[in-house]
Amino acid sequence: MTQNKTPMFVNLYHLWVKAISCLQSPLLLVMRLYWGWQFFQTGKGKLMNLERTTGFFQSLNIPHPHLNAIMAGSTECLGGLFLLLGLGARVLTIPLIFTMIIAYVTAESGALKAIFTDPDKFVSAAPFEFMLTAIIVLVFGPGKFSLDWLIGRMFFRKKTTV
Repeated sequence: MTQNKTPMFVNLYHLWVKAISCLQSPLLLVMRLYWGWQFFQTGKGKLMNLERTTGFFQSLNIPHPHLNAIMAGSTECLGGLFLLLGLGARVLTIPLIFTMIIAYVTAESGALKAIFTDPDKFVSAAPFEFMLTAIIVLVFGPGKFSLDWLIGRMFFRKKTTV
């Protein structure tokens, strides 16, 4: 008869980690749903008010403001929908992150310059939470409650041979 010599606190810690890990997919789902919808709404707003968006981009000295307004609005609108669904999430977060970097560089340059001197200014700027969510989904994936996971499960699961 062998006796388990693992200390009880090690077993409890492993149990705790396993329990907390079960929250990963629900958390990713909530983040994707909330921020995917926010991306969709802001992108739709840009596209529905294209002249106003073009004027704003023009005031920021963004080259080709009309074209860039269409590109930013489309990226946010479509990217938000795909983020909501969890479809192509690790690929489609890249243009969303890029769009938020451009937002920092152009519309929030003061917050970007203050990243180390006044971090509160940087993290309270509008693009921060959008970009953070996109980075988290890029790194961790969309989770089990997503079309990416479902497609992967249906088409790419390993076939076992007996």
